[in-house]
Amino acid sequence: MDSKQNTQSYQAMDRQSVWHPYTRFSALDEKPLPVITHGEGAFLYDSEGRKYLDAISSWWACNLGHGHPRVVEAIVQQARELQHSILGNLSHPRAIELASMITGLFPDDRRVMFASDGSCAVEAALKIALQYWYNIGEADKTKFVSLDFAYHGDTLGAVSVGYLDHFHKPFKGALFPVFQAPSPCCGTCAFHESESVCLNECFDTMRLIVREHAHELAAVIIEPMCQGSGGMRIQNPEYLRRLAQLCKDEGVLLIADEIAMGMGRTGRMFAFDHAGILPDIVCLGKSLSAGYLPVSATVVRAPIFETFRDKPKDHTFYHGHTFAGNPIAAAAAVETLRVYEEEGIVAQSAAMAKVLAEELSPLAAIPGVRNVRSLGMIGVVELEDNQEGDGTRRAVRVRDRLRENGILLRPLGPVIYVMPPLITAEPVLRFLAQAVGKAIRES
Repeated sequence: MDSKQNTQSYQAMDRQSVWHPYTRFSALDEKPLPVITHGEGAFLYDSEGRKYLDAISSWWACNLGHGHPRVVEAIVQQARELQHSILGNLSHPRAIELASMITGLFPDDRRVMFASDGSCAVEAALKIALQYWYNIGEADKTKFVSLDFAYHGDTLGAVSVGYLDHFHKPFKGALFPVFQAPSPCCGTCAFHESESVCLNECFDTMRLIVREHAHELAAVIIEPMCQGSGGMRIQNPEYLRRLAQLCKDEGVLLIADEIAMGMGRTGRMFAFDHAGILPDIVCLGKSLSAGYLPVSATVVRAPIFETFRDKPKDHTFYHGHTFAGNPIAAAAAVETLRVYEEEGIVAQSAAMAKVLAEELSPLAAIPGVRNVRSLGMIGVVELEDNQEGDGTRRAVRVRDRLRENGILLRPLGPVIYVMPPLITAEPVLRFLAQAVGKAIRES
């Protein structure tokens, strides 16, 4: 069977068996999906040998690119030794090493609760916040504050604090109520003339909510510095500084969802580092294992952890997942963190961020472009849109044109964004930005 016949066979089976996430049926009717068979560095290859630049790091996860030899070898070696062992009343070396390495990234004392995906890390964070207040005798603190345009995952608790109407409308009736503050998008929305006005007005509303409801608030949850699925809405670090101080003053926990924006994506190890703050609870995932295997972590300040003792009263956290801290996934994450340190990945990200910003900046002059912005290795070109969705349709045409030319990305409505692997070489990064500009001009 030649490659074309092989591809057609896979595509036929795909249509009969796979339910693709976030994929409209009409997309499957229009054109068969590429069948990706292997990857190398910043590139993916399909079953017919076509090469694609992975401009979104396979859903923001593969920061080290594909096939990093050290991470692959760590997976293979661990698979020979121990494939799975639970963390309930047992432990194993890779989970211990990974937790120790994660806590070593923080200046204070922390503990790590493992899960498999980001949404589950968020669920754990919400439950930890709720039970913490219960443990210390303040059981009425059961509410949360989040931002509009927030996204924290697709399980029901995560959807409650990260509701996006176009994704989650069918589930609205099953969600718990959450106080919602305006997103501090700092100059990229249509409602404020300047960044300072946006920052002040958005924070004033947050301050009013927290101060008025502090007696019933368990936590504020935020995607630091950039809201991803809500439209790559980039924040001013001053907002985070003010929010951290507000939560401290009013006795409310601060949860930082770093699942997409952590691990060097913004040019710092963690996005909250831009503001010089220390959230009470931090959620990690996606690129924690270089995106190779499912693993996530909820990282909690030690004083919160200490309230979960079982004597004299049982405050055990009865929560967990079968594959929490899976040895093979943990081995991938341990080696990923070693690569980050030894190969200076975060510094590389910060250096390449300047190249990306430089190449994208001229795209602001293209007719129909509303805004160009960037943060670390995140580059955004937002198109003018209207009620008819002309900008959104144009973004789809840009996506299709880029795919034809060997570049994979997924716009968010009229927002075209790139989040390539942090190891992407400078010439490839320049090519990517220029190709995006060309596709927008021609679409």
